[in-house]
Amino acid sequence: MKFISYTFIVSLTLVLNSVWADTNAINHYKTLTVLDGDWILSPANAQEGGATKKGPAAKLVDTDMTAMSFKVIGKGSAVQENLLPGTGKEMVSMYHCNDFKNCLQVEAKHYCAKQNKPELVLDAARLNDRVIVVACNMNTDTVLCNSGEGHVHMIKHELSQDSNHLKTTYTIYSNCEYEKDSICHFDRKQ
Repeated sequence: MKFISYTFIVSLTLVLNSVWADTNAINHYKTLTVLDGDWILSPANAQEGGATKKGPAAKLVDTDMTAMSFKVIGKGSAVQENLLPGTGKEMVSMYHCNDFKNCLQVEAKHYCAKQNKPELVLDAARLNDRVIVVACNMNTDTVLCNSGEGHVHMIKHELSQDSNHLKTTYTIYSNCEYEKDSICHFDRKQ
């Protein structure tokens, strides 16, 4: 099954490469498609910070239960991220190109347990071929992004060279300033 998923992702990448113009946004979107599949939280000794020490995430550490999943949907036009599926704090982020044929910007919307939905865009200054960063879109989501309301202001996915380990950081802002980073380490589910 893992081989079939990997083959599908490679095939999808080749198809998308022939359909889309070659820009950095497209390449970063393709990196998101490589995340397709289920992820478990890495063992407790590999975690950092408090995100996995309490609440629903803590119950998933040292288990084989899916803690995050990614699914390529819409004939490759979007990537759906489900964080903490099946828990009271399940959250979804949807990633997509601003235009399927001429991808100039990767956009995202995060549907948060804080009951808001910040709009995010690719942050080109903070990424590379294994790191994807989306940050609050200060052009379109100025009400939430500049508000005192607590919200996810940035999401950073760092994928290992073998594509089997993922470090994800959710940067939280409150009262118009940085509050904390919620960091989780994941391993691809076997």
